[in-house]
Amino acid sequence: MAGIVRYFFIKTDSFMNRFRQTLLFIVPILFLTAFSPLHAAALPANNSLTLDDAVHIGLERSRTLEIARLDRDMTSQKIRETWAKVLPQVTSDFTYTRSLKPSVLFFPDIFSGGTGNSFIPLVISADNAATATLTLRQALFNGSAFAGIKAAGILRKMSDEAYRNSEASVIADIKMSYYDVLISRDQLQLIRQSIARWEQSRKDTKAMFRQGVAADIDTLKAYLSVENLRPDLIQAENRVVTTMTKLKNAIGIPLDSTIVLSGKLQLSSATYPQDIATAYQEAIDARPDLRQLSLQVQAEGAKVSAARADHYPVISAFGQLESQTAFNDNIKTTDSRWPVSTAVGLEVSLPIFTGFRTSSQVEQAKISQMQTRTRVDDLKANIRAEVEVRLLNFLESQKRIEVQSKTISVAERGYKISLLRFKEGIGSRLELTDAELQLNKAKTNYLQAIYDYLVASIQLDKALGRSTLSSRQ
Repeated sequence: MAGIVRYFFIKTDSFMNRFRQTLLFIVPILFLTAFSPLHAAALPANNSLTLDDAVHIGLERSRTLEIARLDRDMTSQKIRETWAKVLPQVTSDFTYTRSLKPSVLFFPDIFSGGTGNSFIPLVISADNAATATLTLRQALFNGSAFAGIKAAGILRKMSDEAYRNSEASVIADIKMSYYDVLISRDQLQLIRQSIARWEQSRKDTKAMFRQGVAADIDTLKAYLSVENLRPDLIQAENRVVTTMTKLKNAIGIPLDSTIVLSGKLQLSSATYPQDIATAYQEAIDARPDLRQLSLQVQAEGAKVSAARADHYPVISAFGQLESQTAFNDNIKTTDSRWPVSTAVGLEVSLPIFTGFRTSSQVEQAKISQMQTRTRVDDLKANIRAEVEVRLLNFLESQKRIEVQSKTISVAERGYKISLLRFKEGIGSRLELTDAELQLNKAKTNYLQAIYDYLVASIQLDKALGRSTLSSRQ
């Protein structure tokens, strides 16, 4: 047996050396591979970014989703830990004892012919002693463990719903950032168009002034109309830069990278419920946060069962293999004997009185479950209110688009008429200024209505529990 033990330690040491050498080779490779940019979604070759591109890149690089993935991995490990209570448990022990002074036991001298009034010391220990034990234990019945396994299955579903909820939030944030860039870009374009119109008007006014058709005050007003738009132009240019920075940060790309958005602010082909009852039912069926909380109610029920299971006995089977030896220094280790003993058995543990601990834990689990059910009812009420508000905002943005689309054509026609009248000398500068302001306001309002529509659709998607990756460009 001593030879077997030495052989075991030699082989173990050799295996550990090889294992360390393998780790030194593999770990750097795994580290470089894990953080290689090849595993992250890359930008398009021409740096032209659609909304779908932004969403996919953002999902790959989102730190929020990475934390959610790690939480899901943590849940998987907790589930494995729960199963450990019903799987076989194998343990080994090895104990070596070196006696510095021998242990003695006193026996009456009657065994050596004495009267029994005195005692004779008898050495009962050896210089060296060792014990090797191998124990196998298997739970046959453990109500608490079985309830824990059931709860672990629910916990896995909860982690999946939590990930879906995080994913929906990330998608919504990316889309909002993308549309912010689009509207800031289009607003900048409107200001530039307005400046271009006033620049042309100023040139026309100068020509008319030289011909004696326009007054000097008209040239000054034309100049001021252009210059008054310069601060708006500066602010619009800054908004484009800041919104682009926020978008880059949202999708996780370097802030110094150059990208061009190929999307446009336009209506989508997605369909939505037209009444609150239908929208609310869709949200109840699909919202990941509500599913997660409903699953928590089931998990709390499993906790109640686990607490009650502490009243039941725990039955386990075990087996043990043991070998021991004892020898003095004048005996070689190889000459020592290692007798082997084996044993099997059944262990039953039944709690009789635990100081009301078990009943208290059961009541705590019941109260926790009732609290979670109340949270579910509260969340449903909040979802009902949120869906109503989001749907009304969405329908309102649709109506605004219909009105503004008609206003633009009228404003454009009015501006052309006013410009023609001014060139012919029958219209005033004030009339032309008012027509230009109305045209610019009509285009700005239409652009804002489209943006509000897209934002309302994003918020409605989230309220309804829709987490699809389809974009609206």
